[in-house]
Amino acid sequence: MHIAVIGAGVIGLSSALCIHEQYHSLVRPLKIEIYADKFTPLTTSDGAAGLWQPYHNNEGDVQEKKWNKETFDYMLKYVHSKEADKMGVFLQSGYNITKKTVPDPSWKDIVLGFRYLTPKELELFPSYSYGWFNTSIMIEGRSYLPWMMEQLKQRGVKFILKKVESFSEITKQGADVIINCTGARAGDLQPDPELKPGRGQIIKVMAPWIKHFILADNADSGAYTDPYIIPGSNLVTLGGICQMENWSEANNSHDHNSIFETCCELVPSLKNAKIVAEWSGLRPIRNKVRLERSEEH
Repeated sequence: MHIAVIGAGVIGLSSALCIHEQYHSLVRPLKIEIYADKFTPLTTSDGAAGLWQPYHNNEGDVQEKKWNKETFDYMLKYVHSKEADKMGVFLQSGYNITKKTVPDPSWKDIVLGFRYLTPKELELFPSYSYGWFNTSIMIEGRSYLPWMMEQLKQRGVKFILKKVESFSEITKQGADVIINCTGARAGDLQPDPELKPGRGQIIKVMAPWIKHFILADNADSGAYTDPYIIPGSNLVTLGGICQMENWSEANNSHDHNSIFETCCELVPSLKNAKIVAEWSGLRPIRNKVRLERSEEH
């Protein structure tokens, strides 16, 4: 069987690796190819901070909650493994804070040590009145994607640098199954009116004194639009921008100032942090994950 994956971000590479792990002993021969116009370190996944946390509370979506748990439990197995450093996988604890009481997140029983913030902890965030603390997992794309690519190369998977314009280009190469993992641009290959780009911009700073993530949410403005501070293995990610249907991937000085100012309001010591890098990218935004089978003729 010939399988073609289009897209080499975290979803594309994970899909290819999962398929090989599940089927290489059952389906022979099994040929897997990955097509992409960008590979690490140039994908959207490379720019993301990499904190495991669903940003939409799909409490009623049993399937997505199941996928969330499976992903968390899968990555948790690697946290203390000998591969963890190469993978960029480690535990990270921190705060979610809001300006009013909100329902519990659908993932509260998935993460480790979920608990509500004490009055003493809330004194750290004077503009906020409610929240919780938990331990989650960091999966840093700039390490995890190269690690997955190496795993796939060892398994004989081929990588092809090419912008795919239509599925027919791939079927002509003999592909039996095509998996579309092209993120915000997936609709270019398979119409999807619900899929929109959510432009994000982040700042990477040197602030080794920041030890916990802080994710603010006023509950009314939507995901990613409030300041967030996420410490990684080397740098701290500052963010808080989600501009729907904005296709620009260029850094914007107005957004830069907004991100830095709001994050410094949250943690004033960040004013002393050295800015190391900046990045912009397009999140694929949809009301629910699309995993569908369609027939090509």
